[in-house]
Amino acid sequence: MTAHGASREALAAARERLDALTDNTSVDVKALAGDLASVTALLHREVSLRRVLTDPAQAGEAKAELASRLLGGQVGGETVDLVSGLVRSRWSASRDLVDSLEELANTADLTAAQKSGDLDDVEDELFRFGRIVSSNTELRAALTDKTASVSAKGDLVKQLLDGRAKPATERIVGRLVTAPRGRSLEAGLESLSKLAAERRERMVAVVTTAVPLSDAQKRRLGASLAKLYGRQMHLNLDVDPEVLGGIKVQVGDEVINGSIADRIEEAGRRMAG
Repeated sequence: MTAHGASREALAAARERLDALTDNTSVDVKALAGDLASVTALLHREVSLRRVLTDPAQAGEAKAELASRLLGGQVGGETVDLVSGLVRSRWSASRDLVDSLEELANTADLTAAQKSGDLDDVEDELFRFGRIVSSNTELRAALTDKTASVSAKGDLVKQLLDGRAKPATERIVGRLVTAPRGRSLEAGLESLSKLAAERRERMVAVVTTAVPLSDAQKRRLGASLAKLYGRQMHLNLDVDPEVLGGIKVQVGDEVINGSIADRIEEAGRRMAG
């Protein structure tokens, strides 16, 4: 999410608390993710409660006590503590609280995938699923059908991903499809892919080539981009015979078309000089 002002500070503090929790081997990170997702759904649905919990005129401790009373016994203690900390903070807009909870739920699921060694696969599966959706209008229509029930959409995601993707991918995509909260499916999947990359403190480069790259080419490209941008780079690879110049690389808002090798070598020479 893109947070501003007070909300940005509140989210940054919540991320630190979540990292501290998930570093604890005794915490069930998968269960924590599910609990955070449940609270997200509750506060998205109960607008008046969300407004009370983000009301700057109310004392932070009073809001935390209210959250504890409402959630105690419904979700785990770690979730209650996280939510209590969130509502003690100040928020620029009440919706920012729900957006932040949703991000924390997804981050917890990605952390669980990281702990089990599945994070790379989850990153790739999110990217591939986004590509499939964007190229299949019938599938996209079914997944975004506003007349379809939540259970029907959830069943469709399970049918598509069960046994074909990691459990974390299925859970994260399932939440996005069944509770889009006003976002497009493509935007939601792109946001999830970036969140997965950030979990590994990596940047994402979407690489489109006219022909598949060899393993050696992938390694060289990844190393060159990491040197250019100063951060480890995760490559999301796609093949499109129509791509101009044989290759296109997008890192954030920057798009490089044509012979990227020449561009990277030139940039490297400038940096070295």
